[in-house]
Amino acid sequence: MPLAFDSLSHGTIAFGFFNIETDMLLCDRYFFFADDFCAKIKQIAGHSAEQKYQTGWKVYTIDSPDEIGDLMGAIHGARYMGFIGELYRCYPFPQQPEDFKQNPEGDRTQSVVTEIISRYAKTEEIQIAIDNKKLQTAIGCYHFNRDQFQDLLKYVWRGGYPRWKNDIRPAYVLDMNQQIMANRAGIFENMEFND
Repeated sequence: MPLAFDSLSHGTIAFGFFNIETDMLLCDRYFFFADDFCAKIKQIAGHSAEQKYQTGWKVYTIDSPDEIGDLMGAIHGARYMGFIGELYRCYPFPQQPEDFKQNPEGDRTQSVVTEIISRYAKTEEIQIAIDNKKLQTAIGCYHFNRDQFQDLLKYVWRGGYPRWKNDIRPAYVLDMNQQIMANRAGIFENMEFND
């Protein structure tokens, strides 16, 4: 489930996984796969000693709330609208509460998710950047201070809410963690991944 996170630029925004059988994340109106996100974070962590670093990144954007869909309606099987509704028709919410865990093999559904989101979203080139003098990060138009940004990374590490199934993390999450822990400077200073 996406959670509410604070940002410097847009106040409180939603960030997180929104379907346990996929590895797609949302950051307000940006949508991207978790393995791509972790690869970008890993890349940035490799430049954590630099004052500034940025790199381009293609993400999906959906501007219309109706085209994004109704997450709670889709979870309850009551309202399948927009991208999220169509995704939940393919991968419904589990019947048993104990099955509500983020699938560490969610990247296997990427081709299906890509086909669905392509009907609702456009691709946009954004910049993901760090400014270690200001201790800020930008994911496109969304700006975060160090603590806010680290909270996003901790969320992905945990597997969001409801956490990774069987406490098994995908290799790309482990790789991100390893790179950050080897480069805890600037925006990554004092970063801890607690379970």
